[in-house]
Amino acid sequence: MENFIITIARGFGSGGREIASRLAAELKIQSYENRILTLASQLSGYDEHFFKEADEKLNGSLLAARLAGLPKLFSPRPNMSAFVSNERLFEYQKQIILELANSQSCIIVGKCADYILKERKNVVSVYIEAPRDYCIARVVERMNISPEEAEQMIVKTDKYRADYYKYYTGGNYWTNPVNYDVTLNSERLGDDGCMEVIKKCLKLKMGEKWSENYEWT
Repeated sequence: MENFIITIARGFGSGGREIASRLAAELKIQSYENRILTLASQLSGYDEHFFKEADEKLNGSLLAARLAGLPKLFSPRPNMSAFVSNERLFEYQKQIILELANSQSCIIVGKCADYILKERKNVVSVYIEAPRDYCIARVVERMNISPEEAEQMIVKTDKYRADYYKYYTGGNYWTNPVNYDVTLNSERLGDDGCMEVIKKCLKLKMGEKWSENYEWT
């Protein structure tokens, strides 16, 4: 059966990472976010020729094993500093995302994955956002900080993500709905509702014949 990829871009505090994690567990696949960045950072110390030998050194089960061995992040990670480009690090992240898409079904959160995989038919790209008050309340609860601190984190992190996306996509706008198959409001739909819509989009994108052969729980 053909593998599938779900990419999720999200505003900070919208619950996008939690939705990705829960959906991955339900679909019995992996969700990748900061583990991609961690592995790319580790690999950036390798020689330039590393990814020329990717088929031998980092493909299929080997890539999955290396990512699985890295710790998952269970609390939000804000980006409080200004965006600074790192072409070498992004190239490693891109190669990891492409290899993941070639070798397994999974969910990829952030990292311009929707743009990197935009030509692939087996990809469902999602953007999740919510009103500011909802995001603030969610961050306050998750991180045990004041509403003022939460709002500052949201503003700075979303600015970082927008600048990151714009730079590495050649000027594309991060929140432009045209970039995605579907844009969801997590306050209105709730996490469960967002998961259901994403699964329905996946069935539509992959086709009835494919969905009949997949065990939906």
